[in-house]
Amino acid sequence: MRVLGIDPGSVVSGFGVVDEEGSRIRFVDAGHIGASARLPFPERLKKMYDGIEAVISKHGPDAVAVENVFFARNVNSALKLGHARGVALLAAVNLSLPIFEYTPTEIKQSVVGYGNAEKAQVRQMVKTLLKLSSLPEPLDASDALACAICHIHSARINETIRAAARGKSVRP
Repeated sequence: MRVLGIDPGSVVSGFGVVDEEGSRIRFVDAGHIGASARLPFPERLKKMYDGIEAVISKHGPDAVAVENVFFARNVNSALKLGHARGVALLAAVNLSLPIFEYTPTEIKQSVVGYGNAEKAQVRQMVKTLLKLSSLPEPLDASDALACAICHIHSARINETIRAAARGKSVRP
């Protein structure tokens, strides 16, 4: 399974692509889609949409995992972040991809084992889990990779639960 993780933002959105190969998770690509803060907001959204669509076309993920908003400093920031998330969701839906959403707490719990982990801890764990030689850059990309890893962990857990309900064992 190939998963595209997206950490949406109103100026920069991070992306991370990982493959699940048996019990391993392998790094494929990561980066960011940015637009100048000086651009009008609708133009920034278009740049993000086009960038996400290009990443999807390039990597052909089986699923898209998007970080869900749960808090923002002010109402205006929350609205802009909501628009950025909408663009990410729309790009995935327009290409008929299944979308999964995870809160920052769920992502941190899945990757670090602690829902209140600091960003630096998440970043270090992403480096370790993906066996990278250096920390993923930029920070938005490491958050997106963590979101993709969270989805793979969640899919494994859900498959184990479904198998147990059918009376079969599955190797996690």
